Amino acid sequence: MGFIAIFATFLFLFPVPAFAVQNDRINLTWELLQERVKSPVLREGNLTVNLRGMVIDLRPENAVFRDAFYQLLRKELQKTGAKALGLDLSASIIEGDFLGSELGLRTPLYAQGIAQIFTPTERDQLESLRSVCLQSLAMAFPDSKDCKSLLGNQSTTSSNIAVFRGALIMVESRFNGEVKFPNTFFLQSVNAQGTNFFKSTNWQESRFGRTVSFNNAIFHGSSSFQGSIFFDKANFQEVTFIEAANFQGDVFCKIAKFNQGKFRQVVKFNSSYWQDNADFSNAVFTNQVNFNKVNFHQFVWMKDAIFKQVLIFRESEFNQSVDLLGASILNQADFSDAKFAETAFLNVPGLVFNSNQAKILGNVGEIGKKFIVPTLHGNQNILRNLSQNFRLQQQVGDANQLEYTKQRLKLIELSHRLVAININTASVNRLINLGFSETQASEINQRRQIKHFRNISELLALADVDLETYNKLSDRLIAIEPMVLSGWIVQSLNWLLLSLLLLLSGYGTNFWLVFGVGGVVISCFGVLFWLVDRYRRLCPVPIVPKYYETVCTLFSFTCLMSGSLLAIFRNSVSPWVTLLCLFMIIFPIPGILLWRLYQQGRYHDLMDRSYFTEDGTLRQLRLLIGRLPVIPRNPSFRERYMPLLWDRRWNWLNYYDFSLNNLVRLGFNDIRLRDEHLPGIISALAWYQWSLGLLYIVLAGWTLSRTIPGLNLLIYLK
Repeated sequence: MGFIAIFATFLFLFPVPAFAVQNDRINLTWELLQERVKSPVLREGNLTVNLRGMVIDLRPENAVFRDAFYQLLRKELQKTGAKALGLDLSASIIEGDFLGSELGLRTPLYAQGIAQIFTPTERDQLESLRSVCLQSLAMAFPDSKDCKSLLGNQSTTSSNIAVFRGALIMVESRFNGEVKFPNTFFLQSVNAQGTNFFKSTNWQESRFGRTVSFNNAIFHGSSSFQGSIFFDKANFQEVTFIEAANFQGDVFCKIAKFNQGKFRQVVKFNSSYWQDNADFSNAVFTNQVNFNKVNFHQFVWMKDAIFKQVLIFRESEFNQSVDLLGASILNQADFSDAKFAETAFLNVPGLVFNSNQAKILGNVGEIGKKFIVPTLHGNQNILRNLSQNFRLQQQVGDANQLEYTKQRLKLIELSHRLVAININTASVNRLINLGFSETQASEINQRRQIKHFRNISELLALADVDLETYNKLSDRLIAIEPMVLSGWIVQSLNWLLLSLLLLLSGYGTNFWLVFGVGGVVISCFGVLFWLVDRYRRLCPVPIVPKYYETVCTLFSFTCLMSGSLLAIFRNSVSPWVTLLCLFMIIFPIPGILLWRLYQQGRYHDLMDRSYFTEDGTLRQLRLLIGRLPVIPRNPSFRERYMPLLWDRRWNWLNYYDFSLNNLVRLGFNDIRLRDEHLPGIISALAWYQWSLGLLYIVLAGWTLSRTIPGLNLLIYLK
C-alpha cells in the first residue's frame, strides 16, 4: 500500500503528457473513420476531423481501407462551406505511405481557372502566388516553373496544384512510411511539432499560406522542400534532419527560424530567397551546408552555430549583416563572388576559427573589409587567426585590412584610456560631478581603498550602484591601475603615432594612400621653393617670375594636387581627417618661416642668382640615398654645381625635382641649395622637408613590405 501511495503521489506531482499515456492507441476502422468525419471538433480555432491518438494502417496489404480512407477524407475536406475542415493526426501512428496531396483539391492556378468552390479569401491566397512572382521572384528566379506557368494565360500540367483548405495538425505524430505533399497549397496553418518522420518526406513545390511549425520534429529519412514558398512564418526550431535536407529554390516571405536545429547530413538552400530575417542561431551542421546564389534581404543570424564541414555562400547576396557571434567554423567557409551591400558585414566577435585547421575564402581585396568586431578586448585572437588565414592564401590586402581593423580598435581603446575617468583614481567630487550620488561615490571610494577595481562591471557588485546609473556612465569610465605622468605621456605618444600611421598609410596597408600623401608634400614644397627663389622683391629692382612660368607652375600644381587628393579620397577611410593631419604637418612650420622671410626682407649678395644649384656633370635619373640638401663648402663642388638657369621656359620643373629629391631621394638631377649667401630660413625649409623625407621613406618602405605578397609572407610567416 505504501508503494502504491508513493507512486500515486509521483504521478500527481509529475504528470505524464497526454500523448505519452496512450501506449495502446486505437486502430482506425472504417466505421470509426465515418463517425469522426461526421463529428468534427474545434482544434486551435479550426474545425478538424479528429484522428488523434490512433493507429492508421495505409500499407498496401490494407489497400481497401487505404483507398476508402483517401476517398472519404478527400470528399469531406473539399466540401464547399464557410469554414473549411482541417485534419488532426496528433499523436497518431501512420503505417505505410501517407499521400497527403491526394487529400487536396486539384485546381489550375491561372486567374481564370481557379475553382469557384473557394471562398473569396481563399482565392486571394491563391492569387498571392502570382503576386509574389510578379513582384520579385520572376526576376530572382526566371527559370522557375511556377513563375513561367503563372505568368502565362493558359493552364499547363505544371500549373495545377493540390489545395489543402483546412488546417493540418500532426503534433507528435509518427509516420512510419513516406510522407508526400508535393505541389500542395496549404491555405491554413501546418503544425507538425514533435513529429517523427521515419522515411523520406516530399514537400516539393508546396505553398504554405499560413504559419508552418516543424518545431522539435525529427526527419529520419531524406526530406525535400525544394521550390516551396512560405508566405508566413516558417518555424523549424530544434528540428533534427538525420538525412539530407533540400530547401533549394525556396522563398521565405516572413521570418524563418531554424535555430537550435541539427543537420546531420548535407543540407541545401541553393537559390533560395529570404525576404525577412533568417535565424540559424545555435544550429549544428554536421555535414556540408550550401547557400549558393542565395538572396538574403534582411539579417542572417548564425549566433553560436557550429559548422563542422564546408559552409558555402558562393554568389550569394547580403543586404544586411550576417551575425556569426560565437559561431564555430571548423572546416571551410566559402564567400567567393558573394555580394555585400554597403550596410552588410560579417559580425564575428567570439568566432571560433583556427586558421591552421579551417579556411575562409572570399574575393581578393573585398572579403577582408566585411569582418567587424565591436571591441578589441576578447577579439584579438579572432583577428589574428583571420589575418593568418588570408596570408596563407596570399590575400595580402584582406590580411592587411584585418590588421587595420585591429589597430583602429586599439586606437579607440587608447583614446578611451586617455580621456575616460579612472574610477581607481578619480576624486569623490569628480565622481559626484560625473553623475554618481554622494552615497555611491563614497561606497566606490571605500571599495577601492581595500582593492582596486579591475573592470567597471565590478561597480554592479556595490549595493548602492544601480543598473540605470551604470548604463548611463559606463562609457565614460575605465578601471585601470593608477598611472604616473610618464606613463600617461608614453600612452599619449603611442596614440599620436598610431593615429598618424592609420591616417597616412592605413597602418601600412594602403600604398596608394601613401602615394597620395607623398604627392601632396612634393607639390606643396615644390611650389614653396619656387616662390622663395623666384619671387624675392618688388623694389628697387623687381625680382619676380615671368607670367608664363607662373601659369605653368600653378597649372602643374593643380594637376599634381588633384591626382594626389584623388588617391587620398579613394583610399582613406577618413579623407578629410587625413588631409587635416597632413596639412598640420606641412603648413604651420613652413608658413611661419615663409612669413618671417618676407617680413624681414632679403639683403645679401648674389640676389640675381638662384639659390638652387644642379650637378652639371650628369643628367640622368638618380637614386640619391646619401644626399643632403646643401652642397659642401669645398670649392671643387662649386665648380660642379651650377646655378639654375632662370631664363629657361622649363625652369619651373627644377623645383619639383628638388622637392622630389628632398622627400624620396629620387630625381632627374642632383639639385641642392648653394652654400654662399643663403638665407637661413630657406635652408631651414629645405632641411625640414628633408627630415620629413626620412620619415616618409620609412613609412613607404614599411607599407611596401606589407603589401608585396612575397615579401609580406617572408616577414609574417617566418
